[in-house]
Amino acid sequence: MELSFFSFLIPIIVAVYLAIDAPKHGKNPWLWGILGFLFTLLPLGIYLIKTNRKVAGWIFVVLSILSIIGTVALIGIMIAVISSGAGM
Repeated sequence: MELSFFSFLIPIIVAVYLAIDAPKHGKNPWLWGILGFLFTLLPLGIYLIKTNRKVAGWIFVVLSILSIIGTVALIGIMIAVISSGAGM
């Protein structure tokens, strides 16, 4: 229960942050808010890079890419185990 609450709360926090901060840098708050809600860390990292906060931005981009690679690898391993019949 708590994990699902936080997994829904973090995108909302990122979206609100991006929507509030975007006009300060001449960016569209609706675009960044929606992107932040849908994709969370990757748009946050790109936004930080575009607003000259490059170190924090690159950290979020790298973490996002690593999590995507890890998820794809985990799904691939699960499919391989299930299709080989080793799960029986």
